[in-house]
Amino acid sequence: MRIALFPGQGAIKPGMGLAWKDHPSGQLFDQIGEISGINVRHLVEMADGPELVRTDNAQLATFAISMVVADAIALSDVDLAIGHSLGEYSALTFAGILDLESATRLVLQRGQAMERASRQNPGSMVAVLGADPEVLQGVLEKFTTLVIANQNAPGQSVIAGSSEELNALRLGAKEFGLRKVLPLDVGGAFHSPLMAPAQDVLEEALNDTIFLDGHIPVVANINATSQEGGELWRVLLLAQLTGAVRYQESIERLPEGPHEFVELGPGSVLIGLVKRMRADATLTAISTPQDVLDYRGNPT
Repeated sequence: MRIALFPGQGAIKPGMGLAWKDHPSGQLFDQIGEISGINVRHLVEMADGPELVRTDNAQLATFAISMVVADAIALSDVDLAIGHSLGEYSALTFAGILDLESATRLVLQRGQAMERASRQNPGSMVAVLGADPEVLQGVLEKFTTLVIANQNAPGQSVIAGSSEELNALRLGAKEFGLRKVLPLDVGGAFHSPLMAPAQDVLEEALNDTIFLDGHIPVVANINATSQEGGELWRVLLLAQLTGAVRYQESIERLPEGPHEFVELGPGSVLIGLVKRMRADATLTAISTPQDVLDYRGNPT
């Protein structure tokens, strides 16, 4: 079973698009730029850290790189796609459930709405490592805004909420019985109720979008269940805005392997998480033209 993985905005780094500057697939940066009205080439090639980490920019840039990589590698015989957070939109495009224009407009409007929500409800995210799930849930009940935003792998959860409460969680980690709490460089409290101000804009954008049948299923973040194309994705994507990404469950629910996981886009975070859950998996991350050549020379 071959599974395509698509990362979220936390994987993006300045200059990650430069490797594609002279590659034919790099023309998608210009195409996505024309659709969005944003200089995507500038974002992926020249934007510095503070500019790129801004939610709307990070989401569009991450989506664009994943689409360029997917175009260049042209994977065949893929059975399933899984995206993480923003990566779900990349996965849906790869699967043919969204066309490129519709996906670009959704990513743009989602990112802009989440950026505004982050200013209205300031917050952030932290990674909690090595915590017992029941202990962690008990700790979060002591706070009013903190929720599990991503359950990524055994012993790795991401918590979202107000900056004040996240700081209190970090300072009190030892007292709470939490081994390690690490701040994340993100622009808001994603996948939490603090994103609620973005719901109306995203819902309107989703209602204006045509969801196609597609050619492979995509595992939905919100319920860790594979879903064919169709109108249900409006509900699933809207729920994902304020609901948790259940990545660990998405991987653990897959049938017995062996499986090949190929991460398409910036970084290799997702296959790193898979490695902790699937000892029988073949893992590949593709983010540059050289990675494409290496993979074609040694395909599984």
